[in-house]
Amino acid sequence: MSDAILILNAGSSSLKFSVFLDEEQPQPLLSGQIEGLLTHPRFELRDASSHVVDGKDWETGTNLGHHGAIEFLLARGRAGALAGHRIVAAGHRVVHGGMKFTGPVLIDADTLSELEKLIPLAPLQQPHNLAAIRAVAKHAPQLPQVACFDTSFHRTQPSVSETFALPRRYTEEGVRRYGFHGLSYEYVASVLPTLDGHSEFERTVVAHLGNGASMCALRGYKSIATTMGLTPIDGLPMGTRCGSLDPGVLLYLMSSGGLDFEELEQMLYHESGLLGVSGISSDVRTLLASPDGRAAEALNLFVYRVGRELGSLAAALGGVDALVLTGGIGENATPIRAQICSGASWLGLDLDEQANANGGPRISRPGSRVSAWVVRTDEELMIAMHTRRLFAVSKR
Repeated sequence: MSDAILILNAGSSSLKFSVFLDEEQPQPLLSGQIEGLLTHPRFELRDASSHVVDGKDWETGTNLGHHGAIEFLLARGRAGALAGHRIVAAGHRVVHGGMKFTGPVLIDADTLSELEKLIPLAPLQQPHNLAAIRAVAKHAPQLPQVACFDTSFHRTQPSVSETFALPRRYTEEGVRRYGFHGLSYEYVASVLPTLDGHSEFERTVVAHLGNGASMCALRGYKSIATTMGLTPIDGLPMGTRCGSLDPGVLLYLMSSGGLDFEELEQMLYHESGLLGVSGISSDVRTLLASPDGRAAEALNLFVYRVGRELGSLAAALGGVDALVLTGGIGENATPIRAQICSGASWLGLDLDEQANANGGPRISRPGSRVSAWVVRTDEELMIAMHTRRLFAVSKR
């Protein structure tokens, strides 16, 4: 019987999971998700070749929740796809680690208590991440669990990059820039040296572009600045999130628009971004296919803001050697990549249109002063590697 590691990424109404063989370089075995946890759960399981090998639909109105989903996964795995494999540890993506957690940690009661204190900093993600941890602890209490944070990678940033111009007491209370998508940036940083021995990556800007989107400046493969701040709503406009916003807009909406806290939160997180501007969809694929002028407006705004942030991060780095595009949009939306790279020609980026159409990995011409790349991120692999390492430590 071979050992395996379970990786969990819990959202408000979904549970994404993957299973890796417990090897020096973890190998993917299974992946899938349970969507509609609270209303109409739907389970799908895929093998390492992305072929669907199992599935299940529950009746509409079923509230499975995270506890029910974890219980189902563990039982289904033992009886089916995981027969012949033994889960030896579970790794979790946890959005916020605050200033205390600068790297992955083994979870115990004290750690869980500390993570609960960070819920106000990520109210839409952190509670669900912790719910999955509690569910595993209930249904498999002997299973070691590891928390891997989206914020930890950015703790190499200098203080000036993290500080808001607010009264000092708020900074001391933890109101500062934390940054997110750290597991994605960590993976990209780990593979940059393998891309091309002749290219320079000392000053790299990585754009993680998906339904959630951010950018990060890497110097020597370490984060020195990023576009997200205290929460994952800052920076670029996203699928449904507004990104950077004049704080005066919020004051106006509260005083003149009559919006209360809950209404503001709903609008900023769920009704803004590409969906809000277009009035059509939060999905870039839908917007690219739409003849509606509002779709083009939303995409143009997205590309424009990426360009603005690229200029800001280039200033933080004192120049740019390479631009890396990753995430669902960065990896798959060829026209968006082309617009972003064309807009960066002032930096010396010369786009190779054919290479871009082919998906890279290099999409800039050989003589380009700034190279451009497409890298398929793998946050789950990073979690599996961290979990395997800490699990090994716990057995000593």
